[in-house]
Amino acid sequence: MVGDLESQPSVSKSAVIYARVSSVDQKSDLDRQVARVLTWATEHGYSIDRVVTEVGSALRRHRRKFLSLLKDPTVDTILLQHRYRFCRFGAEYIEAALEAQSRKLVVVDPAEVDDDLVRDVTELLTSLCVRLYGRSSAANKAQRAIDAVCS
Repeated sequence: MVGDLESQPSVSKSAVIYARVSSVDQKSDLDRQVARVLTWATEHGYSIDRVVTEVGSALRRHRRKFLSLLKDPTVDTILLQHRYRFCRFGAEYIEAALEAQSRKLVVVDPAEVDDDLVRDVTELLTSLCVRLYGRSSAANKAQRAIDAVCS
C-alpha cells in the first residue's frame, strides 16, 4: 500500500530516499529527484537517514542497491518521487511484503513520466526481440513495433 501523503511519520521511523534513472545520460535527473523528495520529506516532518541512488532500468531484476534497501530491516520508510522509480511491474507484491514487516513505501508524486516508460518498454521489446530474432535486428524490430503502436 502506498503511504498516505498527508499522514505524518512516526518519530521512531527512519526514512530513506530512493532515486533511480534508466541510463547514464539521465544522471543529472538523480539530483533533481533527490531534491524534490527531500523538500517534500522536510515539509512532512521526515528525518532522512540516507539517500540511495541508482542507474539502471526498473525492468532489471538485479539492482544491487535496490535489493539491499529491501533487505535492510532498519529501513522503515522508503520515499521516492515516482512509483515506477522503484519498479515497473509487481510493485504491489513489494509493497505488501514491506507492509507485512511494518515498513512502508511513500510515493511523493504519483504521476507517471511518459519518456521513462517509453524507454523501459523499448528496452523490454528489444530484449524480447533479441530472444526471437537475434541481436543484430532486435533494436530495429523493437523500434518498428513501437512506431506501429504510436502511429
